[in-house]
Amino acid sequence: MIGLDTNILACYYVASEDAKTVQQSALARELIDSGEPLCIAKTVVLELEWVLRGHYEFKASEVWAVFEHLLSLPHAQIEDRPSFETALVNSKRGLDFADAYHHASYSSCRYVASFDDRRFAKRVKALAISPPVLRPE
Repeated sequence: MIGLDTNILACYYVASEDAKTVQQSALARELIDSGEPLCIAKTVVLELEWVLRGHYEFKASEVWAVFEHLLSLPHAQIEDRPSFETALVNSKRGLDFADAYHHASYSSCRYVASFDDRRFAKRVKALAISPPVLRPE
């Protein structure tokens, strides 16, 4: 099994005209499309979303398409895949992706403690998903 770093995935999904990046993109495509068993860490998924959205200015729908493609790869093992799938669904329903992934990872908890009671907590409450996000008092 081969573990993938964020930069490999970014080179696979981002078009570039820079000579070095074009070469790296070709190598990333060759590796990912090889059928070799791949492993993608949860932290890499979070960083990839941040890089695509923040650095490459992908729209949310473009990031979702990348994640749907990752999920479709039969030879890719994504750490905590159920949480990733839940996060993707809840991101499409209005949660920030990182918040959605954190929330999905806490599915067995009584609640999620956060000081972000304006965005994260309110969106979780509006979506009526569990566990609730509560501000410590």
